[in-house]
Amino acid sequence: MPTPSNAIIEEHNRLKATIEHHNRRYYVEDNPEISDAEYDRLFDRLLAIESEFPQLVTPDSPSQRVGAEPSKRFEPVPHRIAMLSLQKVTTPEEFADFDRRVRDGLEREDEIEYITEPKLDGLAVELVYENGSFALGSTRGDGAVGENITPNLRTIRNVPLRLSDKTAHKYPKLEVRGEVIMRLSAFERLNIRLQEQGQPQLANPRNGAAGSLRQLAPRVTASRPLVFYAYGISETTLEGLKTHREVMKLLGDEGFSVNDNIRTVRGVDAVAAEFERLEKRRPSLDYEIDGMVVKVDDFADQRTLGQISRAPRWAVAWKFAAELVETVLDDVEFSVGRTGVVTPVAKLAPVRVAGATISNASLHNEDELERLDIHKGDAVIIRRAGDVIPEVVEVIAEKRPRRAGRIAYPKTCPSCGQPLVRPEGEAAHRCLNAACPAQVEGRLFHFASKGGFDIEGLGGKLAAQLIAENLVADPADLFFLTKEQLLPLDLMAEKRAQNLLDAIDRSRSAELPRVIYSLGIIGVGEAAARLLAEELGSFDKLQAAKIEDLDDIDGIGPVIARNIRDFFDNKGNRKLIDKLRRGGVLLPDYVSERSEGALSGKSFVITGTLSKPRSHFKNLIEQHGGKVSGSVSKNTDYLLCGIDAGSKLDKARKLDIAILDEDAFDKMIS
Repeated sequence: MPTPSNAIIEEHNRLKATIEHHNRRYYVEDNPEISDAEYDRLFDRLLAIESEFPQLVTPDSPSQRVGAEPSKRFEPVPHRIAMLSLQKVTTPEEFADFDRRVRDGLEREDEIEYITEPKLDGLAVELVYENGSFALGSTRGDGAVGENITPNLRTIRNVPLRLSDKTAHKYPKLEVRGEVIMRLSAFERLNIRLQEQGQPQLANPRNGAAGSLRQLAPRVTASRPLVFYAYGISETTLEGLKTHREVMKLLGDEGFSVNDNIRTVRGVDAVAAEFERLEKRRPSLDYEIDGMVVKVDDFADQRTLGQISRAPRWAVAWKFAAELVETVLDDVEFSVGRTGVVTPVAKLAPVRVAGATISNASLHNEDELERLDIHKGDAVIIRRAGDVIPEVVEVIAEKRPRRAGRIAYPKTCPSCGQPLVRPEGEAAHRCLNAACPAQVEGRLFHFASKGGFDIEGLGGKLAAQLIAENLVADPADLFFLTKEQLLPLDLMAEKRAQNLLDAIDRSRSAELPRVIYSLGIIGVGEAAARLLAEELGSFDKLQAAKIEDLDDIDGIGPVIARNIRDFFDNKGNRKLIDKLRRGGVLLPDYVSERSEGALSGKSFVITGTLSKPRSHFKNLIEQHGGKVSGSVSKNTDYLLCGIDAGSKLDKARKLDIAILDEDAFDKMIS
C-alpha cells in the first residue's frame, strides 16, 4: 500500500472540510455556493485520493456519508430504511463498467433488465402511510435521519392523503419515496408574482422547491406550486411486489404522479439509447433534470447486490454533461424596480449557452456578490438554470486581471442618490424614496401597460422622457398632458402626439380590474385585480374594505389584504386617486363578463370525479352567470360533488354549504 505524502494528506483534509461545508450549504441551508459540476469535481478528486490511499478513509469522510445533518429547525425523523445516494457515471464506458459489476455480482452473463427514469432536480422526501393514511413525511436529510415536514407535504396537491382500502389492507405500512419539484413554467410564474409583490426572486427551481418545502409555516408552502413525483418504496420484500416496475404501477394506480419517461430496457446498448433519447427530450421538458437514474428491475437481484457505505450497488445516476460556459464580466449594473428593490445585474461578454446568446445575468443580491467575491473583468462560469435563467455560478479567481476592482454594493440608490436600506429578514436592498425617478418610471410603465390602462404608444423610453422633462411626476399627470407639452420631445411629431393623447383619452374608461392592477399594489397582479373587482364590485368598496373582508376573499389572503389596506391608508396614494378622478378617470363599477342566468352571483367549487371533465362544468356555471373557485370558504354557495370527494366535501359540510350532485345541478341550470 503506497504511503501518501504530506501534500496529499493536506489536500485530503482540505477536500473533506470543503465538501462538508458545501454539503451543509446544499442539504441543510438550501443555499448552495457552487455548481453541481464543481461539487462533482471536488468529490471525484476525494474518491481518487482515497482509492489510491485507502488508509486515509475515515468514518468522517464525505465518501462515507449520504448527505449532511438535518436542519434543527424541524423535528428529526429516523428513516427505518436508509435513503441512500447514488454513484454516478458520465460516459457509456463508465456505465458498461457498472453493468459488468452488476453481472459479476449476480454471476450472470445474460443481459440485465433495467428501469430507467429522469433524474429530477428537486428535494427527495419519504411519505409514510399507516393503514392507508398519510401519517408522516420527511426530507432525506443525511440518509439516516431526515426532518419532519408532514404539514408542508400535506399541502402539495398531488400527494395522496389516503390509499385505497385494498392497498391499505395489504400493506399496513408503506413508505413511498420521491422528489418534490417545481415545474419550470410554474417557477417563472412564481417569480413574476414575487416581482409584483416587491419580493426577491428565487434563484432556480431546485432552490425554490427546497426552500418552499422547508418553510416553518405550511401556509407559505401551500402558496407555492410544488409537485411530488414518486420513484419507489423503501422495502423490496413486500408480498406481490417482485420488481421495481410492479411498484411503479401500484403507485400510479394509487394516484401518485409517476414520471411518464420511465422505461424498462434490457442490456447496455438499450440503456445508452434511452440516455440519448432522454437527453434529446430534455429541452422540451417542463422540469429540470440533470441525468438519468438506472436501476436493476428485479428486487431479488437488488438484495443480492446489496450496497456499499453510501450507495446501492444496483443503481447508478448517469449524469448529463454540465453545460457550463466561460465568459468575462464587463461590469455590474444596479437596477431599481418600481417597488424600490435594487438588483445587481452582471453585464457579460456575449456568449452562447444552451442555445441562447447571454449578455446579462442576475446576481440577485448583496449576499450573492459576497459569495462570489466578484471583480470587474473577472473570468466567470455561467449557465442557464434549467436551461432558462442565466446565472453566474463561479468566478475563476486565478484568471483575475491585475488591479481588478472589487464590485461593491452601493450605499445609495443608483437612480436618486438616497440611502438604501435592507429590511430585517430580507436579502434585498430597497430605496424608500417614493419620488425616485427609476421607481416613478417603473410605476408609470406599469400603469400604462396592457394589463393596466393599456395606453398605446407609451413605452419605457417615452416614460423616461416625460419624467426627465418634469411633465409627469405620477401616473395621474398623464391625464393632464397637452399637445403643446408633447411636441418638443424627441421624435414627437404632431401625429404621434395626437395618437398618444387619443390613447390616454380612451383609457379614462378602463374597466375596474385594469384600474386596480395599474395601481401597482404589492401582490396584486392581473388575476388578483379581477378577483377583487368581481367580489367587491366597485372601486369605492375596494378603497373602503377592511382587512378581514379582504382576507375572506378566496385567493387574496392576509398578506395581500394588508398590502391593499396599507396602500389606501397612505396619504400620497389617496391624493393620486383624487387626481385621477380630476383627470376624468371614471373608476367604474365592475361589469361582469358572465351572462345573466340561473346562477348569477353564485360561487361554486367542483370536487370529485364527475361524468365529464371539470372544465365542462366550469363552462356551464359561467355561462349561467356563476363563478368557480378552487377552494371552499364561507363565501362558497355550492359544492358540485362527484364520487371520491375528499377534504373539500368535509369542509363544505362543516361550513353548512349546499352540496349538489350532477342531477341537482342539471335541475338548477334548467
